Amino acid sequence: MSEVEKEGLLYLHRNPFDTLEKTMKKKTAALVLAAITLVIGVSIQAKDRKKMLSVGSDAPSLSGVDQHGRSHTLAETKGAFTLVYFYPKDQTPGCTKEACAFRNVWEKYEKAGVKIFAVSNGSVKSHKKFADKHALPFPLIADEKRKWGNAFGVKSVFGMYQRVSFLIDKKGKIVKVYADVDAGLHAAQVLEDVKGFETAE
Repeated sequence: MSEVEKEGLLYLHRNPFDTLEKTMKKKTAALVLAAITLVIGVSIQAKDRKKMLSVGSDAPSLSGVDQHGRSHTLAETKGAFTLVYFYPKDQTPGCTKEACAFRNVWEKYEKAGVKIFAVSNGSVKSHKKFADKHALPFPLIADEKRKWGNAFGVKSVFGMYQRVSFLIDKKGKIVKVYADVDAGLHAAQVLEDVKGFETAE
């Protein structure tokens, strides 16, 4: 053992509480710095976050790439009812349940002429794996830069979008916002709502 190491051990033996106090001060300072960084980050996000679009708003002009690398725009679905549904993350239980519920009634959606864009901030690769595993027939938009989420004003929790959907009519107006989605019943509910809106036209 070197002389420096011996002196260090001797100091610790003679001044254990002094060393502990210094260590605690360093840890406290680190925690305070982390808390300040978090608060600043949340404040910036809150300042930049757009208010969620409401009924009567025009659907934003957006484009994006799906799980197959194909480009899509919201404008391409004008003239048809379109559902844009945001979901937190690929392969999670709730998101799988929701996506498969849409898949199970996909023929009814096609018959009704209703288009779907599912959106999360996952990658094209992640979306493809998710879509392939569950045979999902509709586009999963890879919103890694959060253009769609920001445009619709969708909030994020722990970096993942909240589960919320927007039904857009044939003229490009938002006619319903589903802010409290039941993953298993959502697909059927949207179809019923579309029937109601078409009857009222």
